[in-house]
Formats: sequence, C-alpha cells, structure tokens
Amino acid sequence: MANEEKTVPLTDSSLMVDISDALSEKDKVKFTVHTRTTMKSFQKPEFHVVRQHEEFIWLHDRYEEDSKYAGYIIPPPPPRPNFDASREKLQRLGEGEGTMTKEEFTKMKQELEAEYLATFKKTVAMHEVFLTRLASHLVFREDRHLHVFLEYDQDLCARPKGKLQQLGGFVKTIGSTTDQYYLNATVRDVNDFFEQQMNSLTEYHNQLKEATHRTDKMTEKHKELADSYIKISSGLVQLANSDTGDLDKFLAKLADIFEKARKIESRVASDEDLKLADTLRYYMRDSQAARALLVRRLKCLAAYENANRTLEKARHKNKDIHAAPEVQEAETAQSAACEQFEAISAQAKEELLDFKTRRLYAFRKSLIELAELEIKHARSQQDLLRKSIHSLKELL
Repeated sequence: MANEEKTVPLTDSSLMVDISDALSEKDKVKFTVHTRTTMKSFQKPEFHVVRQHEEFIWLHDRYEEDSKYAGYIIPPPPPRPNFDASREKLQRLGEGEGTMTKEEFTKMKQELEAEYLATFKKTVAMHEVFLTRLASHLVFREDRHLHVFLEYDQDLCARPKGKLQQLGGFVKTIGSTTDQYYLNATVRDVNDFFEQQMNSLTEYHNQLKEATHRTDKMTEKHKELADSYIKISSGLVQLANSDTGDLDKFLAKLADIFEKARKIESRVASDEDLKLADTLRYYMRDSQAARALLVRRLKCLAAYENANRTLEKARHKNKDIHAAPEVQEAETAQSAACEQFEAISAQAKEELLDFKTRRLYAFRKSLIELAELEIKHARSQQDLLRKSIHSLKELL
C-alpha cells in the first residue's frame, strides 16, 4: 500500500517532533518545538527551538513551491491562531458584570476561560499535527528546510503578513480555484481515475464544509445550554438566600444540580468540538491539499500537450530538413514533459489512495472515541437525574 511506502513505521523513532510548550501573547503564540532524532543529518540528537505561526507557514510554502514535491499531497498549514472571539466574550462579560450576581459572573468567567484554554490547546495541536505529518513522511522528512526549521535556534525571518500580503494569499487561493476551472475546461484528462478523483474530492470537500457548519451549530447550542444552566443556578441561589423558610434547602440543592448539569453539558460541547468538528475541519483542509495535487497534475498535462503541439509544428515546418535543431529541441522538451507528467501521475495515484486510507482511519478513530464519550456523558446525566430526584424527595 502507498502508506507503507511513504510513511515510516509506527515503531520508528529516528525523528520524533512535538510541541512541548506554548506561550500565548497578545498578538502571537510562541511554540516550543522539541525534536529527538538519530538521523545523521542533524547535528545533535535532541534540541528545542521557539517558533511562531508565520514560520510554520514559511515551512509549508517551501514544500509547496518546490517542484520535486508536485506529486505529493503537501500537509495543509495550521490555521492562524485566533483568540479574538474568546477575548471579545470576556470583554463583554466584564462590561456586563454589574448586571449579574457575583456567583453568576464567576461561573461565566470560568466557562469562557475554559473555552479560551480549549481553543489554545487546539491551536497547539494543529501546529503539532503539521510537523508530525512532515516528520513521519519518508520524503518530506529529508527536506533541508524542515531541518532548518527544527534545528536552527534563531529567528527564520518569517514576519507576520501585512494586509497587502494577506490579500496576496487570498488572491493566490482564488487563482488556484480559477486554475482548476480553467484546466478542467481546456484539458481533457486521459485517465478516468483522476477525473473521478477530482469530482469526488470536490463533492467530499463540500460535504465536509456543510457537516462542519452543522457540527459547529450543534456545539454552540450545547454551550448556550450550559450558559443557561449558570443563570438558572444563580437565580435559584438568590431565591434560596432570600427565603428563610422550608424551601431554602430545596432551592439550594436544585441550584447545585443545575451546576453539575452545566459541567456535564460543557464537557459534551468540548468533546464534540474536539473529536468531530476538528476532524471534519482538518480533512476539509486536507481535501483542498489533495485537490491542489490534482491541479498540479493537470498543469503538467497541459504542458505535455503544448509540448506535443510544438513538436508537431516543428516537424511540419522542417519536414525537408534532416535532424533540424528546432525539431531536436522540441523532441527533448516533449520527452521531458512526458516524463514529468508520467512521474506526477504515478506518484499522485499513490498519494490519493493513501489519503483515502488515512482519512478513513482518522474518522473511524474519532467517531469511536466520540461515541464512547457520548455514552459516558449520557450515563453521567442519567446518574445525576436519578440521584437528584432521590435527594430532592428526601427534602420534601
């Protein structure tokens, strides 16, 4: 299988990369990348370097711009760290502090801080996944830019992109999409396998996008429910404190029940986000990387067809001239284009088959883990409800 050819064995420890620490500052995140290796191409067996997000993008672009990797699915770059939403919620919470009880404010703040921490952990995980994909690939792990990224302990001079550069990245994305439509319209693919793959990946990407949107909405509803439990619990506490009669213990107990339900609901939202939404979101980006490979192959096919036309014109023009230099030059160019197209086609087929195997394994693993967690939370909710009814009856 392709993954056996291009991915190192699971027991291999010749190049192990992880993010051992990360520090979030106002406008950036500093990742401490830890590397252990027995590969002779590195100067030391173990080292640490501090990297920022822009340096991860720099590394990704080095692979994308190198023609020798044209036949591979280049791992998608990690998304830019974005904590603006969490910061805005914390700011709004601070502005509305006067409209809440102290207990309600504290619980809401804890909830938002937990959300911020979860976002931070996911950001670290996405950057680590990008590096481990490169380090576990038999070809990518040999690239000198990866070695510089892992070993060079100084700044790589990859600066945050300004608005003009960010616009350039957007234009590049639009250009890639335009290339796909143009090539599909002008180049007739001679291989049904790749034509089917392009159609399948396009449909797959759209389905993932829709599923991610629906999963995000579902997760948001769980978070909203947890926030509602905070308000209900706080209201019950206020009632219990204002009622010195027979109901105070009952109301206090009921408030405690809603607080426990809130914690369970928050864990449900967190697990669905981690095990389902993140998996969908990652493979949505990975499917784009797979489509980019198919676009590169179509460009090679277009170049090969152009070389064929150029050769035909040269032969027709010099049909009475034996071994004309123009014909020889065209034949050399045509031969090189043919070789390049055949090479990228063979490699692309391996990569696409590996992509299918890899994503099936990842989805199966994530869905099994999510199902186990959902069962665990459902049992916790059932147990809470049973115990709550019993304890409330005792107070009546």
